[in-house]
Amino acid sequence: MASKAAAAAKPSNLIPGATGDWELVIGLEVHAQVASKSKLFSASSTEFGAEPNSHVSLVDAAMPGMLPVINKECVAQAIRTGLGLKSEIHLKSVFDRKNYFYPDLPQGYQISQYKQPIVGEGEVEIDADGETMRVRIERLHLEQDAGKSLHDQHPDYSYVDLNRSGVALMEIVSKPDMRSSKQAQAYVTKLRTILRYLGTCDGDMEKGNLRADVNVSVRKPGGPLGTRCEIKNVNSIRFIGQAIEVEARRQIDIIEDGGKIDQETRLFDAAKGETRSMRSKEEAHDYRYFPDPDLLPLELTQSFVDDLKQHLPELPDEKRARFVKDFGLSVYDANVLVAERERADYFESVLGLIADGKRDGKLAANWVINELLGRLNKEGHDIADSKVTAKQIGGIVDLIASNAISGKIAKDLFEIVWSEGGDPAKIVEDRGMKQVTDTGAIEKAVDEIIAANPDKVEQAKAKPSMIGWFVGQVMKSTGGKANPAAVNDILKAKLGL
Repeated sequence: MASKAAAAAKPSNLIPGATGDWELVIGLEVHAQVASKSKLFSASSTEFGAEPNSHVSLVDAAMPGMLPVINKECVAQAIRTGLGLKSEIHLKSVFDRKNYFYPDLPQGYQISQYKQPIVGEGEVEIDADGETMRVRIERLHLEQDAGKSLHDQHPDYSYVDLNRSGVALMEIVSKPDMRSSKQAQAYVTKLRTILRYLGTCDGDMEKGNLRADVNVSVRKPGGPLGTRCEIKNVNSIRFIGQAIEVEARRQIDIIEDGGKIDQETRLFDAAKGETRSMRSKEEAHDYRYFPDPDLLPLELTQSFVDDLKQHLPELPDEKRARFVKDFGLSVYDANVLVAERERADYFESVLGLIADGKRDGKLAANWVINELLGRLNKEGHDIADSKVTAKQIGGIVDLIASNAISGKIAKDLFEIVWSEGGDPAKIVEDRGMKQVTDTGAIEKAVDEIIAANPDKVEQAKAKPSMIGWFVGQVMKSTGGKANPAAVNDILKAKLGL
């Protein structure tokens, strides 16, 4: 069970105003679509992109007499998520009816959980604003999604698509522990990473599979909490940051002009860079929650929970610690690699492709992060689309480690592998790219450069940093194949440095 201690939010993110500094207080309700082939209470498909109203059962459409039946896999996915968030798992939970009317909610209520959710308090560790902090999780509950209203199909009508109606959601509610837009963005990013590692949600915000309701208020540092406004359905991490900044400034300006903040629900308009009022913020009693009479309380056995816990994958924080400990990586490099499960798997594949397991972890990480990820980012690709396999990167790393090629040659080799494919070792052999390590050959090149540049020799003796010029000339004369370390050593000896 997670610690009950509050997150140590430092007042280092204060916002200046006309009457002094202001402190942001942020809490998030993240709606994550459960990774499941069927809906929470029916066997209808959850596949994205189908024709409108093609994945709708009689239960989803709220036909009279149709009874919901709980999807066991959705329950298991919620428990896995709770365990991944270091949360308390409640062996008994209750489904409630949350009553409100909207055209895309055919039942006239949403089946959700209120006072007795499936997952209790937990925490997420984040790095933001130059510090590591813990954001407390208040609860995680299961609920069904509503349908979707379509307003742009016809100038005179709105349409309703019930394909999403009944899709299982996990609503993950944080405590109001965040004090800056950066912290909120880091929290959602980390939460999405954990969900993807667990395989409980794909985190695809473009498809609406992960979206956030952002609660924002402002106060004088250390003062009582202000009135909060909820910004609904923000569907990108970038927009979360923008919405918070815009809403905070709006609230500060109102208060400093002598006004007061109304508790309400708002929408973020990214194009205009503003939030707009939707409706007054509902309280729990407005929804008239009561236990759903069609669903018995959900009762779990401890052995069921323990079995799920036993089969959890290694999560980002644990993987990062292992990369630092076992492979000598910096915390920064380890964080970059574990940010996406596919990256971490790729890196471990690079290291795991030799029998003795002695491939240089730091060198491999440098090549995965700087060369491969750098190139993928430049071309707008994910690591899953990489033209260079883990085996090929491993081959390049081995050639560098064995001094068969220099770092410069390795970069040229990477370009060839990226463009043409092939085995790195064979490419080096066939194209004569091997590094010159024969000290005799290197010494001959050094002697020729020294003999041709007596004036530079005198300058180097007076200013030892001039040796870099000589290194460059030798590398140029050998087509970049000379071993740089050997060149340096021979030059120092010849120049008496």
